[in-house]
Amino acid sequence: MSGAISYTWCGPLTDDEMVELVRSHGGNAVSGWWSKINEHSLGWVAARDAGGVLVGFVNVAWDGGAHAFLLDTKTRGSHQHRGIATAVVRLAAAHARASGCEWLHVDFEPGLRDFYFGACGFRPTDAGLIHLPSTR
Repeated sequence: MSGAISYTWCGPLTDDEMVELVRSHGGNAVSGWWSKINEHSLGWVAARDAGGVLVGFVNVAWDGGAHAFLLDTKTRGSHQHRGIATAVVRLAAAHARASGCEWLHVDFEPGLRDFYFGACGFRPTDAGLIHLPSTR
C-alpha cells in the first residue's frame, strides 16, 4: 500500500463508498444517507489512497452565512492515526473560510477532545443540545 493520499473538495463520492467507509471501522452505515444529504452541504472533503479508495471524509454543513458545521469526520479503520482526519478537517476549514464563513463549529464525543482541540485547533465553548426524541 502506497502512503500517497489525495484530498479533494466536493469531488465525486458515491453512497456505496460512504457505506464502506463507515463499516470499515465498525460504524452503523445507512444506505442512501449520502445521497440524501450532500445537496444540503457547503461541501465535503474526501481523502483517497493511491488506488482511489475512500480513506477519509468530512462533511461541511452551513447556515448560508457566517456559520459552518463539521459533520461525520471519518477515517477508514486501516488508515487511522496517520493524520488523514486532521488533513480533511484543515482543508474543510480552509474552504469554509474561502466561502465567507466566519465560524466553524463541531460537536464530538469526549474521546475526541484531544483530536479536535489539539490537532485541529478548535477551542472549547459553551453550547446547548436537545435530544429531540426525548422531548415528546
